[in-house]
Amino acid sequence: MSSSSEDMEDAGPLNMLEVQIPDIIKAIHKQLKEKSIKTRQGCFSLLTELVQVLPGALTNHLSSLVSGIQYSLSDKNSSSNMKIDTLSFVNCILTHHPPTVFHSHINVLVPPIVHAVGDPFYKITSEALLVTQQLVKVLRPLDSPVQFDYKPYVGDLYQCTLKRLKASDIDQEVKERAISCMGQIISNLGDCLNNELKECLPIFLERLKNEITRLTSVKAHTMIASSPLKIDIRPILDEGVPILASFLRKNQRALKLSTLICLDVLVKNYGQALTSSMINDMMKEMPALINENDLHVSQLTLQLLTSIARVHKSSIPNIQGEILSQILILIQSPLLQGGALNALLEFFQAVVQLGLPKLGFKDILQMLILPIYNPASKPPHAGSSFTIHKQAFHSIAKSVAALTRINPEKAPNVVNQFVSDIKNSKSTDSIVLFSLLALGEIGKHIDLSGQGEIQTVILESFSSPNEEVKSAASYALGNVSVGNMPKFLPFVLQEIENQPKRQYLLLHSLKEIISCESSSKTGVENLKPFVQTIWSMLFSHCECPEEGTRNVVSECLGKLTLIDPENQLRSLQSHLTSESALTRSTVVTAIKFTISDQPQPIDALLKGCIGDFLRTLQDPDLNVRRVALVTFNSAAHNKPSLIRDLLESVLPHLYNETKMRKELIREVEMGPFKHTLDDGLDIRKAAFECMYTLLDSCLDRLDIFEFLNHVEDGLKDHYDIKMLTYLMLVRLSHLCP
Repeated sequence: MSSSSEDMEDAGPLNMLEVQIPDIIKAIHKQLKEKSIKTRQGCFSLLTELVQVLPGALTNHLSSLVSGIQYSLSDKNSSSNMKIDTLSFVNCILTHHPPTVFHSHINVLVPPIVHAVGDPFYKITSEALLVTQQLVKVLRPLDSPVQFDYKPYVGDLYQCTLKRLKASDIDQEVKERAISCMGQIISNLGDCLNNELKECLPIFLERLKNEITRLTSVKAHTMIASSPLKIDIRPILDEGVPILASFLRKNQRALKLSTLICLDVLVKNYGQALTSSMINDMMKEMPALINENDLHVSQLTLQLLTSIARVHKSSIPNIQGEILSQILILIQSPLLQGGALNALLEFFQAVVQLGLPKLGFKDILQMLILPIYNPASKPPHAGSSFTIHKQAFHSIAKSVAALTRINPEKAPNVVNQFVSDIKNSKSTDSIVLFSLLALGEIGKHIDLSGQGEIQTVILESFSSPNEEVKSAASYALGNVSVGNMPKFLPFVLQEIENQPKRQYLLLHSLKEIISCESSSKTGVENLKPFVQTIWSMLFSHCECPEEGTRNVVSECLGKLTLIDPENQLRSLQSHLTSESALTRSTVVTAIKFTISDQPQPIDALLKGCIGDFLRTLQDPDLNVRRVALVTFNSAAHNKPSLIRDLLESVLPHLYNETKMRKELIREVEMGPFKHTLDDGLDIRKAAFECMYTLLDSCLDRLDIFEFLNHVEDGLKDHYDIKMLTYLMLVRLSHLCP
């Protein structure tokens, strides 16, 4: 169980329900053989609900239910709906229990299910095929070997499914489920069906040619080709692969996605059986698939190309031309990130490792940096000094680093060239920005301490008149430090102390180090020896007058707290009583960076102490109260379990901040004009934002009439707050009509 309070609250009723299961089964056992169909349907409905709420709940009670299942499926007086409900329940228990639970009951379950597959009513057949598919996975789970002898049941399951697979005059849903079911049978039991495959595989090929069944057939082919049993599907590849390749040009997204996955599996598992002609059929369709309009399709296409590079080296020279052109256009897209970017990096690595003419390390590197060093077009934005979009610099830098990682012997020359480009006074801002980012990406994975000038060159870029270059230098210093922490981290900490004018950028470098290292166990171990030194240094900068700098300090403190929550939370708590309002606001903001929507080890500790941090809602300082509201909002949005039990004491202080205060409104003379400034506007907006969040996460803990009183006040407030209150009223009209 998770430590969140919702789970704790659920644990009570779930435990109570678990205790009741033996009594429920005892009562239902008798009812399952009642003549009343409605009674039996009610029993299966109850049991289905029980299994969905408590997966595995019937593990010790199946022997009491199997005879009832058999009776409802075999009884001549059972209605069609009775049989469908029974099959639906069987599917549910097969899905939500470990396979071994059923092995002693298989001999009883298989005959009525096989009979149901042959039922003349299509809805029963459809449901029975679904059950059969699940039953096959239970008979012989491929992810964990079992001692159970499944072979006596293979023939019956295969034959009943084959009959439905062959039929052409049946319901569409039955056709599709027969294809999926047979795909599962071959995937899990195909090594027992070597002779039968000669009859069955050509039927799959026919279904692949049919527009109505082709999508399901593609998924079934994927299932079979993915099987660890290495089913021999070579007889249908000659005809099947060109058909699959033709689907890549169809205007049906689901078909394209499924086909790309299928082809990737075929290349990985049956690469030796695929001819150059088959691979070329695939590659002809690829240029149209690689673009920013559908990054998921682009990602799967790049993954397929990577598999081809690893298995079918002779086909890779064909990428020169349209495919490579589209990839080099895609890398400049501002939308490229995540899975698609990672797929692109892996593709470049796979191609360079082949060592082919015109596709070696130097060739790909030149192609990647060409738009930066020799721009052919104007900047993408008016007034920009950069030749390509900002995101493209990051994508190209990551690509260069990916190539360098698999060719570490090339790293010194590449790094020296980038250092030289940064030092060169004739280099454009684009070249300097890119070189810094590339150094950072390379330095994250390769120790660059051997390059004597790297620290000086990066630090000098902190003085660039271009803000983007400064930011890139900060990023570079942080990432290069990750490559050799003992050498670079003390240097960064020393610079933070000695260079007050560069403090903001240096703190960003430190944040980059903490973010990189805290994302892996090895990184955390590398960082631990320095945590106390960093912690002390950060607290010495808590009182910086610039809010931006304090926010970076808070983020660093929050991320470090996640590494050693027990000690660091205590330290943060101890600073809540600081005489400095700036220190108090920094500490409260740090807590915001420890809260995420995913379960974390810190959650239980945080739940115990977050009340102390939220007491700052009563702080005499306006800014401390504002950041306390922002932290409260973050908790309410990402992890409401932290604050649900505190709402009774917190809500009065939250509502108090929604009121307009005359003492915070002042007039400022600007020449002949008087301008009104409201210093309380930001804190009121923060309070109303919290109220809006609470509607989604803690509605059951709110007194709606009291809540509405304060919403009403917001309707008379500033325009921004009015907009928030309108949104709240719309939300309330849906939630509490």
